[in-house]
Amino acid sequence: MRTRIAYGLVIVLWVASLGAAQGPTSSGSSRTRITTERQVVVSKKAVPYQVGTASWYGIDFNGRVTASGEPFNMYDLTAAHPTLPLGTWVRVTNLHNGRTVLVRINDRGPTVPGRIIDVSYGTARALHFKAQGVQRVRLDVVHPQLVAVLRPVAY
Repeated sequence: MRTRIAYGLVIVLWVASLGAAQGPTSSGSSRTRITTERQVVVSKKAVPYQVGTASWYGIDFNGRVTASGEPFNMYDLTAAHPTLPLGTWVRVTNLHNGRTVLVRINDRGPTVPGRIIDVSYGTARALHFKAQGVQRVRLDVVHPQLVAVLRPVAY
């Protein structure tokens, strides 16, 4: 349990540091931001996958089987989306406070009309909107290669 929380915090901190990275130098490309040892090309005109209202779900569903077949853990950084393939990684940005977190789609939903994603309780806490219940968010699909760079290696 503690290792999952630690991994979640590492991902949240790393993603938060992306926003604090310095811009390119005058000799560098204006479209490249160096984040680690690798370079990630970020277009200034990046179009979000989706923008809309998110909600969170937790204790009532904790332990139940998700659409991916795994048990739901309300403290994991996961989410439910109606159309994205299961296993897709998505960067969710809280448009109210700018907080960002990477989540894995492992379930289907939301069932409430007008909502684009249901995030786990742990994700809502990381994005600081668990008290409100719903929040306007931006979704960006993250490429698997970037997620592989972020995931810690188990020894």
